[in-house]
Amino acid sequence: MKNRVPSDPERLEHILNAIEAIEAFIRNMTEEEFLGNIKTQSAVLYQFVIIGEAVASLSMELTERNPYTWHKPRSFRNFIAHEYYGIQLWVVWYTIKEQLPELKTLITKIQQS
Repeated sequence: MKNRVPSDPERLEHILNAIEAIEAFIRNMTEEEFLGNIKTQSAVLYQFVIIGEAVASLSMELTERNPYTWHKPRSFRNFIAHEYYGIQLWVVWYTIKEQLPELKTLITKIQQS
């Protein structure tokens, strides 16, 4: 039996759920604590893979209607999956703190429209 392909609204929900999971994983953590906690790092990286995969599967119509640097989450997913040995965890922390909030705001806005 073939699995059904998720729709754009479902993929947006996957992205939002992954962002919220990352937020929960690092809640009350400092950067130093994150850098020293391999379980949290692994959990966060997996959620970034989900985000990147879901973003890559969004329709062109949706991404063209909503200006954003959509290539960044896709590229980050590919980097995690294929260049895992080169991951710099301080960059992951920076991404969580400085770039993920913008994506969360956009996804929420798209869902509400």
